[in-house]
Amino acid sequence: MTMLFLVRHAESIENATKYTGFYENPRPWAGPAAHALSRDVVGLTPRGFLQCLWLRQTLRDLTGPNPAIRTSQYRRALDTAALALPGLPYKVTALLNEQHYGAATYMTKQELYATYPEGAEDRQTRKHLWTPPGVGGESLAGGVLRRATAFVDGLHTASAADVVAFTHHTAILALRAVLERRSVTELVDEARVRKTPNAAVLVYEQADGLFHARGTVQPDC
Repeated sequence: MTMLFLVRHAESIENATKYTGFYENPRPWAGPAAHALSRDVVGLTPRGFLQCLWLRQTLRDLTGPNPAIRTSQYRRALDTAALALPGLPYKVTALLNEQHYGAATYMTKQELYATYPEGAEDRQTRKHLWTPPGVGGESLAGGVLRRATAFVDGLHTASAADVVAFTHHTAILALRAVLERRSVTELVDEARVRKTPNAAVLVYEQADGLFHARGTVQPDC
């Protein structure tokens, strides 16, 4: 039996300053540079570090002594994993990456609609079906969901009793769709009301070949 613990990375600088520091109009970076910035540079805030300390104790209480650790390629997830479970080996996988927004990474809606008017309606009304323009752009209901499915399929043959996966908001929506056998649309509608908090831990238990939600633990900091 496998226990899966999905962890949204701790608060990042982007989370804290989204509307004051990253989404300038016009955007100061080209699409590839913006994506590289998001993936490789954006780290944690002081609050994020405190959340990692909370995760350190929480995961110690929830998991066994040697969980299998998986993390996305993004710095904010890597930092969360290293601080929350220090000294333990982990594997990096693109399957847990944040949604790739392609050429639209860090574009304001105003700039996006002006630059790519042909995709404006989908972005406004069917965001989870919208495929961002440019190299690497993937929709939540397409590319992200396919990656989530591949990750969950790999868990069925996992040898470790406990797996801790450090990932991102949109990836969690796709993973929940697979694990809970629910539609992406339904989960996106729920997320409009309330997103998974930074550093929250979603707990799943494998039984009879399926995963079942066993609750969520979230920080008070």
